[in-house]
Amino acid sequence: MARVPRRAVALLIDFALASLLWAVFFRDEQWASTLIFVAMQVLFIPLLSGGIGHLCLGLRVVPVTGGWIGVWRPVVRTVLLALLIPALIWDTDQRGLHDKIAGTVLVRV
Repeated sequence: MARVPRRAVALLIDFALASLLWAVFFRDEQWASTLIFVAMQVLFIPLLSGGIGHLCLGLRVVPVTGGWIGVWRPVVRTVLLALLIPALIWDTDQRGLHDKIAGTVLVRV
């Protein structure tokens, strides 16, 4: 399983990319960077098994039960991640509450 420092760097990469896209295209819309981040996660997790930050650091988001992650898990996981509170709460395995609720785990490949 991926540990907190690697997860944090992956998250920062994804937020930085969303902020860069916001600065180029949507400077006047304050919430656009968050919506871009959510859209990137919801699109890339089912297609590539992770966001750009995850892929850069050799991480994958997989369902605990195995198989394809589907569409609903990335949506639930990302909405909770955007709220930040669930992402800041984790168990002894360092698995975030957003991952536990969505039934996913972030692993190193």
